[in-house]
Amino acid sequence: MDFALPPVGEGLFEVELVRWLVRPGDAVARGQGLMEVLSDKATMEVPAPFAGGVTALSAVAGTKIQVGQVVLTYAPTGEPVAAGTQAPQPDAPADREEPARQPPPIDGSNHANGQAASHPAKSPAAAPSVRLLARKLGIDLGRVRGSGPNGRILVEDLTPHLTPGPANGAAATPPPAAPMLDLGVAGTRVKLAGLRRKIAEHMVAAKRHIPHYSYIDECDFTDLVRLREQLREPFAKAGVKLTYLAFVVKAIARALKEVPVVNATFDEAAGEIVMHDRYHVGVATATPNGLIVPVVKDADAKDVAAVAADIARLSADARAGRSRLDDLRGGTFTVTSVGGIGGLISTPIINHPEVGILGVGKVVRRPVYDDRGAVRPADLVYLSFSFDHRVVDGAVGAAFGNAVVKHLTRPAALLLPEGYGG
Repeated sequence: MDFALPPVGEGLFEVELVRWLVRPGDAVARGQGLMEVLSDKATMEVPAPFAGGVTALSAVAGTKIQVGQVVLTYAPTGEPVAAGTQAPQPDAPADREEPARQPPPIDGSNHANGQAASHPAKSPAAAPSVRLLARKLGIDLGRVRGSGPNGRILVEDLTPHLTPGPANGAAATPPPAAPMLDLGVAGTRVKLAGLRRKIAEHMVAAKRHIPHYSYIDECDFTDLVRLREQLREPFAKAGVKLTYLAFVVKAIARALKEVPVVNATFDEAAGEIVMHDRYHVGVATATPNGLIVPVVKDADAKDVAAVAADIARLSADARAGRSRLDDLRGGTFTVTSVGGIGGLISTPIINHPEVGILGVGKVVRRPVYDDRGAVRPADLVYLSFSFDHRVVDGAVGAAFGNAVVKHLTRPAALLLPEGYGG
């Protein structure tokens, strides 16, 4: 029987096939993931609405597939299963011993030297979030026995494979929270596909259509550093990780209300600037597969704690490959922070069709002069703005930058309802 790609989201008629999770000859349980597809930078699994055996795959990873297109054939449970054809392969040289021409598998099943195993091992059935966690923990999914339907690996199945903690009873060091960036492998070629291709297309479109200009200003974070240090523990007790980024998002939301033309998108087809009356701030997030921008909706109406909780949830979902399409849509302005990795100044690319973006550098301690001419230590940050010069002139961009700096140098006011924010 034929299996056609079902609807995968409202308004979506075409997606990219990222990878197959099954092979011809596999037995599939109802609800088991068949493949991963990508749209609008959100990766999702397509579950099986049937139980049976896969006989053939008819779509190639890395290509576009449409809703209603036949992508797989299967024999329902109770009928004999004959392994049919593999998915058609793209044109390739006769030499088949160059595994690096395909993107590396996300389950970490390659050997340490970067070469594929000599035998074509079947990819274990597991959700993307489980694969990501296994890779962070250094666990080979090929050695894990799955307890889910049809041997599917669940999160709890990874526990026996964790390295035992210290014998003295001390708490084991948790895995690092920072994403594992793909830094590449020397001497290899990797097809531009999946999320990486989506990012490339989006960035090229942004630079082709938007005449960027940069505006950089210095901001004194001294009071914000002190305030965050005072609030970090009580916020943590409430289950909220308080970061500088939560204050930045709040400051941006208030500044956008003061300079509405920056809270806009440019409708090129209509030749119109669309100024929005809702304040949805995108937060660029580095993931193992590339950069995506989940959106804090209605940032102006939320307090700092709610914004911080949103950022934590959205970032965690993005890094685990669980972002929903709704989380990635509707942004009216974007902020990207390079300070956590290191760097003072950047020239960020605008998230088309928005008209502005802010890059936040790292906090550095510097001596500065106060109003009386005395030298004092200060915690400084450089704010790097990029604007669409079709919409935002230099003076307007400076006015917006001044508004952001004003709110960040008065961080306590960001904790108050908006009428008290000044």
